[in-house]
Amino acid sequence: MSTISSFFQNSQHLVTGTAPGRLDVMGGIADYSGSWVLQMPIREQAAVRAALRDDGLLRVFSADLGEVFKVKISELPSDYAAARAFFAERKNGSWAAYVVGCLLVLIKEKNLPFPAGLDLHVQSDVPIGKGVSSSAAIEIATMRALGKLFNVNFQGTEMALLAQQAENQVAGSPCGLMDQLASCFGRPGSLLPIHCQPDRLLDPIELPPGIAFLGLDSGIRHAVSGASYGNVRTAAYMGYSLIACAEGASPGDLHRARRAGHREALPYGGYLCNISPSVFEKKYARLLPEVMRGEDFLKNFGETADPVSSVAPGEIYRVQACVRHPVYENARVQAFAALIRQTPTMDSLRLLGKWMYQSHESYSSVGLGNAHTDEIVEMVRAAGEKRWLFGAKITGGGSGGTVCVLCFGNEGLAAAREVFENYRSKYGGDLKLIQT
Repeated sequence: MSTISSFFQNSQHLVTGTAPGRLDVMGGIADYSGSWVLQMPIREQAAVRAALRDDGLLRVFSADLGEVFKVKISELPSDYAAARAFFAERKNGSWAAYVVGCLLVLIKEKNLPFPAGLDLHVQSDVPIGKGVSSSAAIEIATMRALGKLFNVNFQGTEMALLAQQAENQVAGSPCGLMDQLASCFGRPGSLLPIHCQPDRLLDPIELPPGIAFLGLDSGIRHAVSGASYGNVRTAAYMGYSLIACAEGASPGDLHRARRAGHREALPYGGYLCNISPSVFEKKYARLLPEVMRGEDFLKNFGETADPVSSVAPGEIYRVQACVRHPVYENARVQAFAALIRQTPTMDSLRLLGKWMYQSHESYSSVGLGNAHTDEIVEMVRAAGEKRWLFGAKITGGGSGGTVCVLCFGNEGLAAAREVFENYRSKYGGDLKLIQT
C-alpha cells in the first residue's frame, strides 16, 4: 500500500485536504495562557485523501510510517474519554488518533452520522517532533478532506477549534490553539498575529523587505504530549488558581469554569496574559511559590480551571517561572509585532533579536530548554549582526525541536545556512532546514 493508487479502488471518488506546518516566531507556550503569538506557515505540507466505502470498515494509511490502522466503524466510540482509551490500546492507535479523532469530533460536535465506511490516506513532509506542528497540519488537512467529503460547513475559526479538540480530547495532547490556527489561516511570507483568548485573528503582517525567518532543526524530537510540556501548562494554571483566589474567586468557581469550558467570569477573564508585567511584579510575584508539590495544591484548591491538564500529586511544579513566562512573553510579542511592521533599521533588528533571545531563555527557566537548541542559539549569537543574524529562539513546545532564526538580507540567509551546515556536520543525522 505504498502508493495512493494501490490504497484506493478505481471506483472510489477521492477528495484531498492540505495544510502546512508552522514556524513559531514568537509566543510559543504562552498561547494557552491567552497570549498574543506570531506564527508563519512553512513550505512543508500534509495531504490527506479521503474516500467513502460501504463495507463498514475504516482504514487509515500513513505513507510516511508505512502503517495501516484498521477498525470496524461500529467499534468506534463516540465518547471522548472512551476514544482516548480506545486508541491507546490499539496497534498504531497513537498516530491514528490525530486523524480519526477529527472524524469523531465532527460526529459529536457537528452531528455528522457515522459513515458506512471510510478510507483515509495520510502523507506529510512536515517533520515530526521538530516543533513545527506536524500534528496540526495533519488535523487541518484531515478536517478539510472530511469537510469536502461530507459537505461540512465551517464558520470562522471553527475548523481550527474542532481540530484542537481532536488533539486535546482524542489524542490526549494538551496543546493550545495557535498551531491549528496557524496551519489553517497562515499566509506565505507573512506573520499571522493571533490573540489566543481563544482565537482572535488579526490581519497578517507582511514581512518588510530583507527580513526572513528560517528554522534550524536540532535533531532532537519533542512531544506536546510529553510530561515536560504538560507539567509547564499545569504549573501555569496552578499559578493562575492562586492569583484568582487572591482576587476573590473560590476553588468552586475554578471547578465550575473547568466543567463549563468558560472562564470569562474569573479574574482577568481566566487568562494569565491579561496581567501586565508591572502588575505581576507588584501584586503576584511574591504570592507565587517557586515550586509546589501537586498534592499540596490539590489539598487546597482541587483541580485547576484548565480542562485538558491534570495536577499529579507526586509532581513538583515550577509555578512562579511558568506564570512569569506567559506574562512577559505576551508583552514581548506585542512589542515585536508593532516593531516588525516598520522599515527595518539596525537598532530595530537588534531589539527584535533581543526579544527572541529573552523568549528562548524563558523556555529554559520553565524547564523546556535543551542543550542542542541552546547550542544552535549560541552559534547564531556568535555569528551575530556582523553576519546579519539578529535573534534565535526555540519553537513550539520546546524540549528540543527547531530553532527559529531572524536573518536579514541574502547575507543573513547565507549565514544561517552556514550555521545549520556546521551544526549538521557536527552531529549528522537527517536534519532539515525549515523554510517559510
